[in-house]
Formats: sequence, structure tokens, C-alpha cells
Amino acid sequence: MIRWYLLVCCGLLTGCMASPAPQVSTVRLHNEASLPLVAQSIDEEAGCVVLPPEELVRVGDETTADEALLNADLTPPQDVGTVVEPEPLFDFPVVENDKVRYLVDYYTGPGRRTFTRWLQRSSRYLPMMREVFKREGLPQDLATLAMVESGFNSNAHSWANAVGHWQFIESTGRMYGLENTWWRDERRDMEKATLAAARYLKDLYQRFDGNWYLAVASYNAGPGKMSRAIKKYHSTDFWELCKGSYLRAETKNYVPKLLAALLISKQPVKYGFCELDYQAPLAFDTVILSEATDLELITELTGASYDELKRLNPELKRWCTPPGETNYRLRVPTGCAGGFDEKYAQVPSSERARYKRHQITSGDTLLKLAHTYHIRVDDIISLNKISNPRALRIGQNLILPLHRDYTSRPLAELQDDYLRSKRRNYTVRSGDSLWSIARKCDVTEKQLRVWNRLGWSNVIQPGQRLVVSAPSSRVASRSKALKKVVYQVRSGDTLWGIGRQFSVQTRDIRQWNDLTEDHILQPGDELTLLVHGDRRS
Repeated sequence: MIRWYLLVCCGLLTGCMASPAPQVSTVRLHNEASLPLVAQSIDEEAGCVVLPPEELVRVGDETTADEALLNADLTPPQDVGTVVEPEPLFDFPVVENDKVRYLVDYYTGPGRRTFTRWLQRSSRYLPMMREVFKREGLPQDLATLAMVESGFNSNAHSWANAVGHWQFIESTGRMYGLENTWWRDERRDMEKATLAAARYLKDLYQRFDGNWYLAVASYNAGPGKMSRAIKKYHSTDFWELCKGSYLRAETKNYVPKLLAALLISKQPVKYGFCELDYQAPLAFDTVILSEATDLELITELTGASYDELKRLNPELKRWCTPPGETNYRLRVPTGCAGGFDEKYAQVPSSERARYKRHQITSGDTLLKLAHTYHIRVDDIISLNKISNPRALRIGQNLILPLHRDYTSRPLAELQDDYLRSKRRNYTVRSGDSLWSIARKCDVTEKQLRVWNRLGWSNVIQPGQRLVVSAPSSRVASRSKALKKVVYQVRSGDTLWGIGRQFSVQTRDIRQWNDLTEDHILQPGDELTLLVHGDRRS
């Protein structure tokens, strides 16, 4: 028996020695690489299995083709019903370390519900964003940064007054061609803002000598802050910079958030995100408006709903296209543009804008406005819900109905409809002080004292939660004399109709119930409303 075993072993050894040795290559991807390398195949004639081209080596790993083969699972699948996802391909440098794994654990654990919504929205916007990044010569995977920034919500408004999918503050947005006026905010437009973000990231990439991690981190912290961190710690390694205390925790987690989002979104089933209800990719037709036009008129000419037009054109803050702008390109749902030009041409110019915004100046009266615009005083009072016609305030905005068939929708859109992010909180740890927390959160000690009503006391306890961001003045001003009402949705209900019934605004209903702009109400749904105490349901 032993003799037979030795003969078999010798035969196998002789066969292996007779075959040419496979060529082994070491593959290492560095942070500055923009495309991953493919592990070299092993000679099929040597009796080994050739690795498919999808087998990639992650950035930062060092492995040989032999090791990759030894680690490969060559067992044929037994369960044909199991969903097998291909190994992900990245065109952005991806590493897995403790910081990234921590964020992966968070998104698949406590943050699962939020990340599920992000994934389901991603299919609506990512194809367009990736295409823009491709045209600008950037890694397409970098478009996933919008998921980290806003969760693909064009109405997102941070505590730092950053707006839209790409969370531009006004000054940076203006540098990259994004206009913000009373009528529109181009930071909320998915195409314009994505192009601006791509160009901004390209500039940051060049500024930091082709280091994508520093470019991405500076998108959050600002290029000046990142440059000072590099000078302070004498390093251009993002992970080394994170070991110091100069960068905020938000910036230190920013790159790991992107990497975690990439890993999960490329293989959602692997990370337990099954049966996702992905939204349909963004699709629309475009019509050209020669002058300022009310969206209500567009709904009549195209058959599209008002809410659909607002969802497709999130840069519009009001009820019409910007006054004074000619040849405005308005998105309409696919199939709604047919015959529009002919119908639009038949509408007299005087009837295309049915409302006018008028800001009260010294000497204005309702009678004077009525004579100037050939409208009735009663209509001005009714539309603007004026209780005392003699108590007009200088600077007050009035909506003047220029058409008999007016609605209260323009009045509801006098205020910006941003969804403001919640105030940030910080849990005090052992060894923390107000000075160290203020430095971490990029605020002042005085602000911490005011927001948390600490007075001059320096006493804080581990486990204590401190508010570390400014409040939203709009939300705070409406918090008085309100009561909570739970409304059950009925067949035929719309957010606009519910808001009109309870004298609240649609954007507030969305914010109170964490609803996206494209959320569809279902009979039986329960909505939480905050209504004035004297309001009867």
C-alpha cells in the first residue's frame, strides 16, 4: 500500500516538474492610480485555472497571481437559485481598512434604513452623473460622492447653508457658474450642479498633485484647511493626516464614507441589501419657453402634474420660470412635449404669467396696486390672506393675481422650500473640554455655551449630548403654538391638498415625515403634521 502511494506521488511530482512554471507577478495599486490593474492570468497549459479578467486586486493590497489562485473558490455552485454578484470593478482607488469597515458596519447596521433609501434613489441620478464625470475625464465611481453628500436629495440644505445634491455653499457655487436668485437656485439642478462638482473636483485633484483622497477630503473641509493640515503634519498621506486632531471628525470620516458607499453599492446583495425598489433612471423631454411662464399653464398644455414639473426642475424655487429670461429650457415628463410649441404659441403673452410678485414700498396701497395692474382689491386680499389691508409692511411680498383663475399655490411658494438638515450633536467623552469640542466641530466656545445654555460653566460630563451646530431659524420661528396631528391618507389625497386643508406647506410635510420629492402617497399612510393650535382637523 505504501509502495503504491509513493509511486502515485512520484508520478504527480514528475508531471508538475515537466510543465513550464507559471510566471508570477506582483501587483500593487497606489493611491494616485485612477484605474485598477487586473491580476495576470496563469498559463492554462500548466494545468492551472485561468483567472477571469473580472478578478481585480484592490488598491493597497499586494498579492501574487499564485496567491489569488490559492484563495479562489473553485467549487462549482450547488444552489442555482443563489444570486452571485460579479467582483466589482472600480475606476477610483479603493482600500479596505478599519475606518472603512467601521462605516460599512454602520451602513449595514444602524444606518441600514437610511442607506437603503440612498441606494434606491441612486439609480435615478447616478447614470447621468457618471456620464458627466466621464465627459470631464474623471473616475465615474467618484459620482457616488453625491450619495455621501446629500443622499441624492436635490432639496437637501445643510446647517452650513450648503444646498443640493452636491452641497455647494453659495460662494463656491458662484465660482463654478451656479446662480442663486430669489427665483431659482442652480445648485439644486442635478445636471448643472453635477458638472460644477466635476470641475471643482478636477481642480482639487490638480491642486493636490493627483491625490484623489486629498482632493475628496478638501471637497468637505476646503482646500485651504487641507493644505494647512499637510503643512502641519508634513505628510500628504490622508490616513496619516487623520491621526492628528487638526481635521474635523466629519472630514476624517468623509473619504471612508465614500469608500464604504462604493463597496456596498457595487455589491448590495453581498452586504444584505436585497429586494431593493430601485427608482427608474431620470428621463424627460425638454420644451423651450420664450418668456417667464407659470408652471400651472405648463400643466394645462402638457398634461403633466405640477409636482412632476417641480421634481424635474428643482432649481425653480417659485411657481414660474425666472422673469426676464428668454428661451428657458424646462424639463417635462417623457411624452409630454408633443405638440407643445403649437399650443404655447396660441397663448397670448399677457396670459403666460398669471401672477406677479410685488414688494411693498413706501406709499403703496392695495387700491393703488389694483389700479396699476387692473385687478380687484378683493382678489389681492383673498390670495394673500390679508387680515388688515391698512397694515402693509414695507418690504412685504405680495402675490398679485393677473388672471381670474388663480390659486394659492404661489403664496405657498413665497418661502424657500429647502429641507434643512438636523442640528448636529456631539456626545461628550472622557477627557473632553469645551475648547477641544469647539475645535473638533469648528465652532466657538461661546456658541456651545449659548446653544446648550451652559452660561459660564465649564462642567460637562462624559455621555452628555451637546448641540454643536446653529439652529434653523425658519423651523424655530414656527415652533410656537403648534400641535401635532396624525393624518391618515385617503384615496385621491395629494400633499398639496393636505397642506391646503391644514394651512401648512408641502415642503414642511415632507420634512416632518422624511419624504422625498417623488414620494407617492398611498391610502392608509399616516402623516405627522404640525398645525396651529386653533386649527381644526
